[in-house]
Amino acid sequence: MRILLLVVALVVVGCLALPVSAFLLDGTDTGDDLILPVQVVVTAAVGAGLGRVLLDGPSRRRALTGAGIGVLGALVGIAVFFVLLNGFDGA
Repeated sequence: MRILLLVVALVVVGCLALPVSAFLLDGTDTGDDLILPVQVVVTAAVGAGLGRVLLDGPSRRRALTGAGIGVLGALVGIAVFFVLLNGFDGA
């Protein structure tokens, strides 16, 4: 049950981190190239923190598992926004 809670939380964080990072970085000289990497890093960092809190096992393993699920949550967030912006027909 904890892993399901972690996955759902990180998908939500992944979906919310993309527009927030775009809002903060859009329009700056180097910011346009950093929107997706910042979103992935933030989601992975939140996943590492939540993984240490919610999962069982050694501390390093919990953090790495949470970070991996965070990266997957970031990819789901990117896919959701791609579909919302372009529809199912694509770009």
